[in-house]
Amino acid sequence: MHAIVRRYEGIDTKRTDELTRKVGESLTPRLRKLDGFGGYFLIEAGDGVMSSVNFFDTSAHADESTRVVAEWLREEKLDSVVPNPPKITDGKVIVQEM
Repeated sequence: MHAIVRRYEGIDTKRTDELTRKVGESLTPRLRKLDGFGGYFLIEAGDGVMSSVNFFDTSAHADESTRVVAEWLREEKLDSVVPNPPKITDGKVIVQEM
């Protein structure tokens, strides 16, 4: 299993409800359709910071999700809500407990 974490800073805190709604309505359905999809979590950390955690079978699947997310942000015209590119951490999951 491969995980990818994206940390977004500088999010417009007045529009987090809008962003959250759009993620649920149009981003997660796209991600679910990707090969190797294993899960998606969105975390609101406060102070204009949100992180997403995604799980995929392989690093190639995770890389494709990064392309899909960037495309989705452009299509939804969310550059004023999410003005900065994410800080991305990804790698092989070496311990798992659910």
